[in-house]
Amino acid sequence: MSDIWDVEADAVESGDKLRKVLPLSNKTYKDEEGFTHYVFDKVMFKNPWYSIPEKEFELFKKFVEGGSRAYPSDGSVPCDIVAREARKILNKIKSCAEDSKHHYYQEACKCIEKGKKSLLRGTMKIYLSKYTTRDWRRKRFTDDIDFWCYKVNLLEHALKDCGWILNKKTGEWEKIVEWTDPLTKERRENKLFAANNLNQLLDFGAGAYLEGSGLKDILSKKIKRGHNVDISDVLNIAMVQEKENVEDYNTEWKVAWRAIEEAANTRNTRITSNLISLIRYSLAIANYIDKVRTVLEKYNHLIHDKEEYPEEELKKIVRTSIHWEDFLQKNGFEATRELIHDFLEEQAKEKLHHAESLRLFAQRIMNLLNSKYKHLKIIFEMES
Repeated sequence: MSDIWDVEADAVESGDKLRKVLPLSNKTYKDEEGFTHYVFDKVMFKNPWYSIPEKEFELFKKFVEGGSRAYPSDGSVPCDIVAREARKILNKIKSCAEDSKHHYYQEACKCIEKGKKSLLRGTMKIYLSKYTTRDWRRKRFTDDIDFWCYKVNLLEHALKDCGWILNKKTGEWEKIVEWTDPLTKERRENKLFAANNLNQLLDFGAGAYLEGSGLKDILSKKIKRGHNVDISDVLNIAMVQEKENVEDYNTEWKVAWRAIEEAANTRNTRITSNLISLIRYSLAIANYIDKVRTVLEKYNHLIHDKEEYPEEELKKIVRTSIHWEDFLQKNGFEATRELIHDFLEEQAKEKLHHAESLRLFAQRIMNLLNSKYKHLKIIFEMES
């Protein structure tokens, strides 16, 4: 079995082997045709900051207060803060392309031929392109901005103009950013890093080198490396992009799916382990989303209950959204209650689609994986 997939996988960084990818021994069996069926259970990401409440109403309260689920992250700065810095750099390059007298005019025009976002990859490309849910974009954290820019001098010019400093010892561009924690109102600061991936040519495992900045390239790296943050990101993209009818796929998602097919074709042990993990986490998260949907449908009216949610409590809730805070100041408490109520109803409907998309995604990967191991008379299954 260990020569087909890794029974231990890298959850955090290469070599840590923290994620167990083991089938249920008591459910593994061989059928009459000689096929060995490996049955796996569903699994959720371990989150030290959040445990799923057993009681329905507690789950509802957690969601309303903005703490329903955090996401595995590879940094400490909220993505919306990092996105603000990324936009400044992209706009600086765009302004160079709009000034025919600028020293970097020609380079800038060439760089943005396919749009500003083509200069980004990684977390910020996912964020700014809105491939994921609003919830992911609010709760994901990172510490860096990954660029894909052939005009190195132009990029460094934009970084300098936006307040970034080159660390001569490490060769990395750095910037200290500050923000206010929306829940505690505490001032925070952290160092951001900017990297031009073209200069690094990093091997992310299984012979996986960076090839570009498209969604397919991003998924390819994430599936082959397979840290928890990668698995989580892929699933959060899939829950928005996957559709029941293949004809409804947008072109970008159709192309991106090839990254999964190409990964499966390698039959690499680590990649097979990562694909199995995608299925396990996808189905567990779909079940969790269903629970959240149920409590939102059941309790959304309580936001109007002034004993359950007095004005002071409502003030705390709106801290999770600048839009809500502004709305409360301009329109008062009753209108804000109605705004949040509409939001909760909308979220319940959205989560129905997200859960279904994850189940469809898991089944597609399962079918793909089984097609690659049919010749070895192996079938992968999930516990019902």
